[in-house]
Amino acid sequence: MAGEMKYSDKPWLKSYEKGVPETIQYEEICMPDILDRAAKKFPGNTALVFQGYQLNYTQFKDMVDRFATCLTDFGIKQGDAVAIHLPNLIPCVVAYFAILKVGAITVMNNPLYTDRELEHQFNDSGSKVLITLDLLANRMIDLRPKTKIKQIVYTSIGDYLPFPKNLLFPLVGKKKKLAADVKPGPDVYRWKDCIAKYSPKPPAVKIAFEDVAMYQYTGGTTGVSKGVMLTHANLSKQVQQIAAWVPILKRGEEIMLGALPYFHVFGLSISMNFAVHMGWSQVLVPRPQPQPLLEAIGKFRPTFAPLVPTMYIGMLNHPDLKKTDMSCIKGAFSGSAPLPVEVIHDFEKMTGAIIIEGFGLTETTPATHVNPFGGVRKVGSIGVPISDTLARIVSLEDGITDVPVGERGELIVSGPQIMKGYKTCRTKR
Repeated sequence: MAGEMKYSDKPWLKSYEKGVPETIQYEEICMPDILDRAAKKFPGNTALVFQGYQLNYTQFKDMVDRFATCLTDFGIKQGDAVAIHLPNLIPCVVAYFAILKVGAITVMNNPLYTDRELEHQFNDSGSKVLITLDLLANRMIDLRPKTKIKQIVYTSIGDYLPFPKNLLFPLVGKKKKLAADVKPGPDVYRWKDCIAKYSPKPPAVKIAFEDVAMYQYTGGTTGVSKGVMLTHANLSKQVQQIAAWVPILKRGEEIMLGALPYFHVFGLSISMNFAVHMGWSQVLVPRPQPQPLLEAIGKFRPTFAPLVPTMYIGMLNHPDLKKTDMSCIKGAFSGSAPLPVEVIHDFEKMTGAIIIEGFGLTETTPATHVNPFGGVRKVGSIGVPISDTLARIVSLEDGITDVPVGERGELIVSGPQIMKGYKTCRTKR
């Protein structure tokens, strides 16, 4: 019966891995300062890897600081919104941290969205600058008059490639439709020109922990995307929660497979932000199809791999799987959809890793429930509430009464990772 197991009793704690705390003493530090600290502690460690091109943490921070200076010169002030419209590329990660560093609000946008969807998000957020890809830039230049966007900065897949790919790309990029000419226009800039022009000395901005850091758009059930207001505290406390959840993983020693799209909050928090918090390398995979995933694993040997079920299934069914050594992966994470139990068993057998399944929402930054990495894991479930997260399953009829164990109901949660509210209706936590 419901009375036998109350959420206030936190029955899930008995499933926690040894050493994982019920509550965390959070450090009040924002993501840009987390990056600065990682650059100070692990200056020579590889931070970002794209197709073999590498930036260490010192170079990563330098590029962030340069683009932060650029944004300031563009007129971006604290509280202004700046849109990123990119797959997982080095400029995507750099721009994100630069925007936060100047106290502006990051707006991540899916590159596959239609102009109509993007117009809504640009206007709803009030975005003033857009960072996009050369392949998309001409569309965005045409869309700009319908928005408040003034400056457009575009990058190319070929901007950061190792030798000899950097020499070959100008010859084959356009033929393979991996690059495009961008028509000239006012306030349209090349990414690399901006990085070269500006100094790595942006003005210091005092960011409050509860300030809004992102408008992260979610479709929800209404059909019109809503801007979820995530604060600096949401972003920071989420990565601190994940770090506490997997104590076996050491700072400065692992390699993250950055295959989850960073324009989605799952990839943004669990892959990008968490990797920087831990001082890890990120192997960026902009097109997370089976073959590029297997190539990235084989070449760059990631040790932690957050993925979605279609990625696991695609790799297991790909002919290149047999010639790919997957033993580098120590741990993996799955979310966004149910992962078939047989897929879990097959992948774990292939890699020797443990897949921990989890659950979350855009509104929760996103993780609220995760299976313990070394505790009591229930394969095929979403796991248990993570540290400092309360959860109840209540009646679908009244939304208040706790339902008996095993009965269907509505999941309600609270915790430090819960959004401030929706931008459009300004609801509060």
